[in-house]
Amino acid sequence: MLSTVVNDEKVTFSFNPSISEDTKATETFTFEELEINKNVDEKTLKKELEKKFQAWVLNKLNISYSIVIEESFEK
Repeated sequence: MLSTVVNDEKVTFSFNPSISEDTKATETFTFEELEINKNVDEKTLKKELEKKFQAWVLNKLNISYSIVIEESFEK
């Protein structure tokens, strides 16, 4: 389970994967700590929180990834 809880001053990220109880984590941040302006429109705020949440989860699980796009050039 992944979740983000937002109140007026703080944001709480948490995850609790069903495959391992040892891997769960919860952490609360201020908007300032996340370097997010909370006075933007709701759509922009959701996008920024999603980016920060994804980075937080990847960091907690020590996951790195890359995307490879193979292009073919035909003449």
